[in-house]
Amino acid sequence: MGVRECPAWLWLLLSLLWLPLGLPVLGAPLHHICDSGVLERYVLEGKEAENVTMGCAEGCSLNENITVPDTKVNFYAWKKMEFEQQAVDVWQGLTLLSEAVLRGRALLANSSQPREPLQLHMDRAVSGLRSLTTLLRALEAQETTSPPDTAPSAVPLQTITADTFRKLFQVYSNFIRGKLKLYAGEACRTGDR
Repeated sequence: MGVRECPAWLWLLLSLLWLPLGLPVLGAPLHHICDSGVLERYVLEGKEAENVTMGCAEGCSLNENITVPDTKVNFYAWKKMEFEQQAVDVWQGLTLLSEAVLRGRALLANSSQPREPLQLHMDRAVSGLRSLTTLLRALEAQETTSPPDTAPSAVPLQTITADTFRKLFQVYSNFIRGKLKLYAGEACRTGDR
């Protein structure tokens, strides 16, 4: 059966199989970050992963401390920040979180922990962060890879450490629910998207 002869139901089935992986699907509309349900989906995935780690000893140790962005938000200070400063903060946090999740996935691959349930959630987190990066770029957000002290008018990124998979997934969902959601909301209002 050639590509042109493929029945429509098969294309739909293939599209549905690719969606959880965060891969672009031919003909599938890209979810827009201004839709609050999109971010909420990633938060729920993080919470689900957190729940899986409750069953393992001490939250499933990472065997190493991984630096992650601090997810606490001082709302007063956040509102006083220029939009560009917020963008720098979110991009730096997203970059650090992506590196941390990739490191966590590598540590899992080399550990003696029960891998199956955790591996699935680590893969979802990696895919989710890639999708979120793509969605933020769609907002034409200004990405910066400069260190915080050299970026113009940037506040140094506050960090903490995660020593368990549970903590890593907590940071994942809290970062999306906190700074990322605040920034996306402001960007959507400002850009009238």
